[in-house]
Amino acid sequence: MEKNNLTLSIEFYFKGKQFNPSLTIDLNKVMSISGCLPNFYSLIATNNNIDLYSYEYEMMQAEELKATNAEGLVASYVKHGKLNIVEFEEAWNQQKIVLAMNDIAKCHMNIDVLNDHPNLKEALLSAYKLGQS
Repeated sequence: MEKNNLTLSIEFYFKGKQFNPSLTIDLNKVMSISGCLPNFYSLIATNNNIDLYSYEYEMMQAEELKATNAEGLVASYVKHGKLNIVEFEEAWNQQKIVLAMNDIAKCHMNIDVLNDHPNLKEALLSAYKLGQS
């Protein structure tokens, strides 16, 4: 699977000081664990030594996250510094399924490019969905 990296940052003020904590995250790594994205605020706080039970953290949560330096599939889901989490999660999970189907087609049918066989791709996707239900 291609890289899916993203830098998330947030600017906020606390006790008259400006803060701009950030975090660069490997989205493939976190998506592989649970199939969805975590709470970015707590990740940023933890990685920037901000106590999750502090007023500083509450002030941070009151501001919007800014997404930059998107690489891979995630780049298509960042617009004007905002990440569309729902659409990215759906696309990432779909891509994971398609990659698995490609492996099955290659292993069992010597097909290198599943997209060249749309009927087979659709049959494999239907089988996958049946197994999920």
